[in-house]
Amino acid sequence: MDSQLLQYLPVLILLLVALGFAFGTLAVSVLLGKRGRRTKTKDIPYECGMVPEGEGSARLSVKFYLVALLFVLFDIEVVFLYPWAVVYKEMLLENPALILGGMVSFLGVLFVGFLYASKKRAFDWTK
Repeated sequence: MDSQLLQYLPVLILLLVALGFAFGTLAVSVLLGKRGRRTKTKDIPYECGMVPEGEGSARLSVKFYLVALLFVLFDIEVVFLYPWAVVYKEMLLENPALILGGMVSFLGVLFVGFLYASKKRAFDWTK
């Protein structure tokens, strides 16, 4: 039992070194860093010499997030299709029903997602 726990000793040492470095760097920064007075003018962001107006970040429409999720959905499809196409010929010799059935079921799930998105009018770019 002791020999198994002893194998984790390098990991524990690495963790302690990482934590010591992180907190040590922060402590040295606080101790040796310049302490200046902060004014309201120094705290505003510099925007090309213009005084900033309004909020710093604008709120985005839900449509933006919907488009982002659809992109991720169909981008992941390509990520899974490429390796499948690379090993298709080799796997076709071993078990043709498995590789074709797996991809047909994967594309079927994606097609159901596509139908759902089109039913919800997610692809309507006019709004």
